[in-house]
Amino acid sequence: MSITLFLLVIMLNTSVCIDITYHVKEGQNPNTLVGNIASDAHLYNSFNAEDLNRITFSRLHESLSGNAPMFKVGKNGMMYTSQTLDAESLCKYNTECFKIVEVAVRHKESFVKVIEVKVIIDDVNDHQPEFISKDVYIQFYETDSSGTTKSIPNAIDNDVGFLNSQITYQLKKDINDPFTLSVIKKIDGTRKLRIVLEKKLDREINSTYTLQVIAKDGGSPSHQGILTIHVSVTDENDNQPVFSKNVYNVSINNRQDIYTPIVTVYATDLDSGENGKVSYYFSSKTSDFAKTLFYLNETSGKIFLARNFPSIKRKTFKLFIDAIDKGSPPLSSTAMVLVNIINRENNAPILDVKFVSEPIGNITTISEGVKTNSFIAYVKVSDNDVNQNGEVVCDLNHDKLQLQKLGRKKYKVVLKNPVDRESESYIDFMISCQDKGSPPLRTERKFNIQVTDVNDVQPQFTKNTFKFLTYENEEPNFPVGFINATDEDLGLGKRLTFSLQNSNDASLPFKITDNGFISTTQSLDRERQDIYKFQVWVRDNGIPSLSNKANVIVEVMDENDNAPHFIFPSVNPFSLDVYYHPNSRNNISVLKVADRDSPRNAFFKYEIVKGNEKRLFTIDSYTGVLSFSRTVYQNDAGLYKLQCAVRDSGTPVLTATTNLSLTLIVSNKTLKMMKDKHILLDDRIHVNLVILITLASVIVSVVVVVSITACIVRCHKRNALHMTAVDTSNRSFREKRHLISQTNNSAVITGNSDEMRNRNIQLMRSRSQLFTEEELQYDWKTSTITRKLPTPTQDRKNLESTDLFDILAA
Repeated sequence: MSITLFLLVIMLNTSVCIDITYHVKEGQNPNTLVGNIASDAHLYNSFNAEDLNRITFSRLHESLSGNAPMFKVGKNGMMYTSQTLDAESLCKYNTECFKIVEVAVRHKESFVKVIEVKVIIDDVNDHQPEFISKDVYIQFYETDSSGTTKSIPNAIDNDVGFLNSQITYQLKKDINDPFTLSVIKKIDGTRKLRIVLEKKLDREINSTYTLQVIAKDGGSPSHQGILTIHVSVTDENDNQPVFSKNVYNVSINNRQDIYTPIVTVYATDLDSGENGKVSYYFSSKTSDFAKTLFYLNETSGKIFLARNFPSIKRKTFKLFIDAIDKGSPPLSSTAMVLVNIINRENNAPILDVKFVSEPIGNITTISEGVKTNSFIAYVKVSDNDVNQNGEVVCDLNHDKLQLQKLGRKKYKVVLKNPVDRESESYIDFMISCQDKGSPPLRTERKFNIQVTDVNDVQPQFTKNTFKFLTYENEEPNFPVGFINATDEDLGLGKRLTFSLQNSNDASLPFKITDNGFISTTQSLDRERQDIYKFQVWVRDNGIPSLSNKANVIVEVMDENDNAPHFIFPSVNPFSLDVYYHPNSRNNISVLKVADRDSPRNAFFKYEIVKGNEKRLFTIDSYTGVLSFSRTVYQNDAGLYKLQCAVRDSGTPVLTATTNLSLTLIVSNKTLKMMKDKHILLDDRIHVNLVILITLASVIVSVVVVVSITACIVRCHKRNALHMTAVDTSNRSFREKRHLISQTNNSAVITGNSDEMRNRNIQLMRSRSQLFTEEELQYDWKTSTITRKLPTPTQDRKNLESTDLFDILAA
């Protein structure tokens, strides 16, 4: 089928253009049907049923023409009028009024041919014959014999149709009036009217007569005009001017000097005086265009060129000349001058370019969706020069457009390469035509075509993933962020619409405007969901609509809106029994807290608020470990109601409290009493310890320097003996002190009697490992000195001195 279509297109392009003739009456309303070009051009016989729907028609438009078109052609080939037509204004002085409309035929986007349609505008009889004046005065002499004539003006009908402008005359008179009407056809097609005297007049009987000449046209219905003739009996002008020739034939070249007459017409009048003086005028049948080209001297009858002769197709002009005398009434005669133009110039070609697309204002447009080889414009070249001067060759140099020959002096402009409005919104090109004269003359015309937009560009996001931060607990419509997308198309193709879509089809607490602004639809809770991942879609409003998508990640920022809560102890108040033994560790329990807020707001700090008047307990500010803060004595046993608090790190700070009912049971092996001053001393231990550490650091530095110096001076043997004695004495002393300190160890959680017995056995075993067998026998079996634990006061003093000694020894 495609091969058949290709051959058909070649055949149509190489054949003579099909001429279609239509008739339309003037005065019809716009949108009056003129004809069906597709049917009357017999194109339906050349295509099968499937291809018929792909055949389109379009009227070719004048490039940059400011005139409103008289006809319009639909894509289906139906031609209509686009305005009310007036034959008299369009085709004055023409016997046939017509216009040529050029119609392009395309199959899809491929050019098929150009059809020239001739539309004849049929004249309607809408004008009546009119005389130059309604009354005419003529005179007859008493001496005039029968057959004497007097000229009267003829009527003019402005209709252009043959019948509508054909005038017949009738004389209306009294039955006894001695006059008749003579009608003679003149060379310009009009009629010459004369009143003919039938017999001599007697002025004494009747000195005046009134006649009427009725002029009727041949239209349907017929219209008429009336001329009233007032006749007086007196002396009169009785001879009309007579031309030397009825037809003057003259030939001139288009370089004729405007100051040299091309011809002189001459008429004589046998009357004397004013009745014999003749003047020359262009007849009403001479076209207005001809009157602009030629000048007639009214007195001499010489005809000149009025201006330099234009390069036009027309080669012959008809000039109708009236010779009128000065009589009353004036008499006239008409002659015709045929002026033949011989073209001896080499004129540049004239370009006539008509585009397929209808212009917007004065701008010619082309859609960027037009396919290659599509028909863009129809080019006709005219050059009225003869021989080689009239042979023309045209070309078009452009990367998008191409000029293809259709026939002699006819071309078509087709699209060579696709156009893209986003990269090139206007196409500037020039058609150049040059004749083969000597020297060759060239005509160049520049054109500017605006490329109209087609929705062919997909909307683009500025990034593939948009990340936003927002806050929880805000009111609905709280702003989240802005999605930026662009589309290089125009009009509806540039107007974007946004929408949100969740991957799991769950509802989103967000909305988006057509401007790409995302906001919340409800208050967000970070503890419920801290990150939202979804997609944003954007589509344009072009036809067809194009879309794109991007990823959106919204992270909900935490606010400190959840107070911490204790997960241990899980009840409030919580009862806890603690059995303290000197060998027990200081740690009692660990408080555990949870917070639904983010770690930034869930950094906890613990403290004991109430119930620690004896300062027996302490809690680690960051780990929540509850432990003894000092040495436990027997009088510390009892019930303690501690209130512990925890606060988070958010803003504002939120807290939680819990109550511990702690029952402390103290082993009998602990120290018995502690006075208030010891409690105060405990507070100073920490300060003294800092002072001792600082002092010890200085002493150690001095001892190190002194020791190094002493090692150089003293002999090796003496130093060895001295160090051995000191080492033996120090080790014995430290081991004894260690035994004493083991009796003051930390507390343990209360247990049964078997567990306590096992712990005592382990304690004894640990003590036996601290001393050798000889020392145990010496201290406990052979010694006669009774050993007992020191009092608390003595113990603390010994500890302080021992600690200082150990530091110095180290």
